[in-house]
Amino acid sequence: MMILAFSVVPVTAARRAETVRVQINKEKKFAKSKLTIRFVELVEDSRCPTDAQCVWAGNAKIKIRVTANGRTKDLTLDTNGPHQGDTAEGFAIRLIGLTPAPKSNIRINRNGYVATLEAERLQR
Repeated sequence: MMILAFSVVPVTAARRAETVRVQINKEKKFAKSKLTIRFVELVEDSRCPTDAQCVWAGNAKIKIRVTANGRTKDLTLDTNGPHQGDTAEGFAIRLIGLTPAPKSNIRINRNGYVATLEAERLQR
């Protein structure tokens, strides 16, 4: 017998989403809100190289630090699977992408990663 468990983040009606690109060890402020996101760490990158054929696309996992309304919360987000998004300080935050994409013969400098994140304020 196999048991599967998934986490679902309930999101109520939200306002228009805003997208930013954040380089690792840097932070970005969302223009339309008092939300700041810092790309803290690349936890793992097991994505399939673009020049290879893989059975599974793989996954990259990043840690971000969300600051809003004077409060801070750390989140871990994945490029694939049920943990692409989460909520923090009244915002729904989702990892849209991570660059550069891996190639089998090139080692990526850890300081070169850039996360594309989307955030939208949740209605209260």
